[in-house]
Amino acid sequence: MAQVVRGVIARAKGAPVEVVPVVVPDPGPGEAVVRVQACGVCHTDLHYREGGINDEFPFLLGHEAAGVVESVGTGVEDLSPGDFVILNWRAVCGRCRACKRGRPWYCFATHNAKQKMTLEDGTELSPALGIGAFAEKTLVAAGQCTKVDPAASPAAAGLLGCGVMAGLGAAINTGQVGRGDSVAVIGCGGVGNAAVVGSRLAGAGTIIAVDVDDRKLATAQRLGATHTVNSRAVDAVETIRSLTGGNGADVVIEAVGRPETYRQAFYARDLAGTVVLVGVPTPEMKLELPLLDVFGRGGALKSSWYGDCLPERDFPMLVDLYLQGRLDLDAFVSETVPPDGVEEAFARMQRGEVLRSVVVF
Repeated sequence: MAQVVRGVIARAKGAPVEVVPVVVPDPGPGEAVVRVQACGVCHTDLHYREGGINDEFPFLLGHEAAGVVESVGTGVEDLSPGDFVILNWRAVCGRCRACKRGRPWYCFATHNAKQKMTLEDGTELSPALGIGAFAEKTLVAAGQCTKVDPAASPAAAGLLGCGVMAGLGAAINTGQVGRGDSVAVIGCGGVGNAAVVGSRLAGAGTIIAVDVDDRKLATAQRLGATHTVNSRAVDAVETIRSLTGGNGADVVIEAVGRPETYRQAFYARDLAGTVVLVGVPTPEMKLELPLLDVFGRGGALKSSWYGDCLPERDFPMLVDLYLQGRLDLDAFVSETVPPDGVEEAFARMQRGEVLRSVVVF
């Protein structure tokens, strides 16, 4: 039978979020109901509330989560009640042209639960990124559940479901940072600082963190940056070049998603270097670069979708590194809050006071 749980919704553009009863149906074929233990407060949830994703209100917010499988529908073979899982928003299909080419992280036919969660009056909810995990329980496609070691803290492990994975993957998967490489990370929020950590894990020799906020730069230094640059005070491109023998960085990761910071990334890389865009731009943004510079500088200009991760490959490996003490996911958990603390968590996030607030149930 359907269950009624507490969940956080955005009812209309710009309206404060609300904690309301949410109806969660029993899982159908290929679906699972997960009891959410923790869910990070991500910028994407705020974009949903502000109407920046689409206008399919009301939204059931939350997507960066970990929890325990409560029940599964028919046809689900590799998932059982009691499994500890991280939720992911790209459940690969295994059949599209990207999957068949052996690049499932680019899957063009990712899928979500077919059934809808609703309000008590029957109004259908749009779950954020197909997950909707600011709720005591949520309904997802079974492929959105990735089993990991249950010894991990749910608050820390859940962050791999979006922002931290995006940053780690931008360095390790998309940028392919190697031992001894020089890396610059522009924008040191949760995603950018995760890129700093990913670069350190990959063995980078020089890691330059760039931001306009000294608090974020201090965090980046604690997490492994070898140098910090406040781009309000100095020219970021020239400083990055001066810190890399006058050449520019081997890999520059842009974690802001703005034309001006992308231009900085483009000109701060070495010849034949790599630029990785992991910051998410808005639809109206335009970029203009001299085509001769694009040709003449060589190298690669890449976009990183979800850190180009494959959850079933990356999540268990990263959780193992966390449990070994080699990946400090706890450092990204600035605070834990109850479900009715999401609105205040949005405000702290906008003021740059936290890496991640995490809703716990």
